[in-house]
Amino acid sequence: MSASMHPYRTHRCSAPRADHIGTTMRLSGWVHRVRDHGGVLFLDLRDHYGITQCVADQDNPNLPTLEKLKPESVITITGTLQARPPETINSSLPTGEVELVVEQLAILSEADTLPFPVHGNEPVGEDMRYRHRYIDLRREEAHRRIMLRTAIIDSARRRMKAADFNEIQTPILTVSSPEGARDYLVPSRLHPGSFYALPQAPQIFKQLLMVSGFDRYFQIAPCFRDEDARADRAPGDFYQLDLEMSFVTQEDVFATVEPILLGIFEEFAAGRLVDSFPVARFSFEQALLQFGTDKPDLRNPLRIQDVTTVFADSGFGLFARGVAAGSVVRAIPCQAASQPRSFFDGLNDWAREIGAGGLGYIIFEGEEAKGPIAKHLDEPRLTQLRQLAEAAGGDTLFFACAKEKDAAKWAGLARTRIGDLLGLIEPNSFRFCWITDYPMFEWDEDEKAVVFSHNPFSMPQGGMDALVNNDPLTIKASQYDFVCNGFELLSGAIRNHLPEVFVKAMNIAGFDKDEAERRFGGLLKAFRYGVPPHGGVGVGLDRIIMLLADAPNLREIYAFPLNQQGQDLMLGAPTADVSPQHLKLLGIQLAPTVVKKAG
Repeated sequence: MSASMHPYRTHRCSAPRADHIGTTMRLSGWVHRVRDHGGVLFLDLRDHYGITQCVADQDNPNLPTLEKLKPESVITITGTLQARPPETINSSLPTGEVELVVEQLAILSEADTLPFPVHGNEPVGEDMRYRHRYIDLRREEAHRRIMLRTAIIDSARRRMKAADFNEIQTPILTVSSPEGARDYLVPSRLHPGSFYALPQAPQIFKQLLMVSGFDRYFQIAPCFRDEDARADRAPGDFYQLDLEMSFVTQEDVFATVEPILLGIFEEFAAGRLVDSFPVARFSFEQALLQFGTDKPDLRNPLRIQDVTTVFADSGFGLFARGVAAGSVVRAIPCQAASQPRSFFDGLNDWAREIGAGGLGYIIFEGEEAKGPIAKHLDEPRLTQLRQLAEAAGGDTLFFACAKEKDAAKWAGLARTRIGDLLGLIEPNSFRFCWITDYPMFEWDEDEKAVVFSHNPFSMPQGGMDALVNNDPLTIKASQYDFVCNGFELLSGAIRNHLPEVFVKAMNIAGFDKDEAERRFGGLLKAFRYGVPPHGGVGVGLDRIIMLLADAPNLREIYAFPLNQQGQDLMLGAPTADVSPQHLKLLGIQLAPTVVKKAG
């Protein structure tokens, strides 16, 4: 053995192969699994890279120590590599043809009894795993997801640079920017009573970079939003692939972004089907009509149809009265005629549970129409219904009748439910689409006022002329989303770069000129010194990773996630353990109810 041998390892645990047989090796790692076969002990040694089996027979002086080792203790083993007997070769391991004979053993760190096992697939509750995330990350699936995350981010960065984008970091301590969620605020010690906001997105800074003449910018940007957790949304912080481009149209943005995103999916699809060019496009209105949502899952082949005219002044009083009062009727056609009565009753019960009031239907069998609604429609209306819904024999139409927004919602949920129950969702595939032409403004029923549908940064289609002469609720924004399998992966826009158009849009949304200048004065001032037309996107990189990792939620693709309540169970954040002196230094005094709750 060489005196200059490295103190911890000559090889990684993934390295030993048959052509190394007879070589002296030193490996270090965690005790993954120990198997005592009556006088011969087998130990799987694991590091970041892989696993090697080590062996000690009954005459091995290290055997007593090896027998007492607890799982996940960290050790160094030095020995000679030998071939495994043919009957013990493990073809599922890269190192499965060989094993290391233990000649020297050094214990680097003894492990206590584990709160849950690393080896195996025993289910463990989320809070337990997150409280001991450093152990959870040693488990194969969790470890794989983090390494996949690393590879995807590396791929995104390479693709952005190849497309001539420059990586530039923007500030973390900044001011509030309206991105649709609550800000995290940071008190300023140097300016008592004043607060920074953590950026919900680098929106203003990336636009200022275009004003500064950088032409193409990107970063893997941390974003901070104080919102509740969902499967596709994490509380606290997340990362997005943020980019902006000067002198571009919407078509230029699409042509640049599509190959980057599809390229990432193709690289990491692992045998799953990825949509090819060109990506489907739907206007916001088309998406709501056909899918009931602006985040459609195109793996589901079902399409919603508008059949309102069939029920206007019809014999089906419930729908006829609804249409007269301003409701619409949507139909979801599907092949369900052969389903048992329990299928239809179950869907009706489900619709009531979610607040839709029920789910009526008509079954077409040849020329005959059956079901609780069919008997209320005469033959001309049934013929019209067949034509509008493109229904044939064996088809079933399920119906949603409500005001347009609610009808879209209920029909969209029913489309998804029916697709799931009938097994129509295409497996192992990624289907994409662009959603365009979002409304610039919407009516807020609570505020009784016109408000921005999304944010004020999008250029209204038609510019100043549209803002001055059109009904605000008819104006479309130069805004777009990119959707995959029902998840919004990207949101972006061609920006409103003209100060007078920006201020006018703010006026329509209820902000006077002074308020617009107060909130966006820095951006507007920069625009007045010369600004190119520009546009960009924010890509939900975490959602892409979640889909490619086949993870159940976003939390599982973070190294150290917060739980669903926004808590770091491992380190104990957020904490009420802040000294009165620190609060005083920041000029903060807690309300009595907060102090009592914290205690």
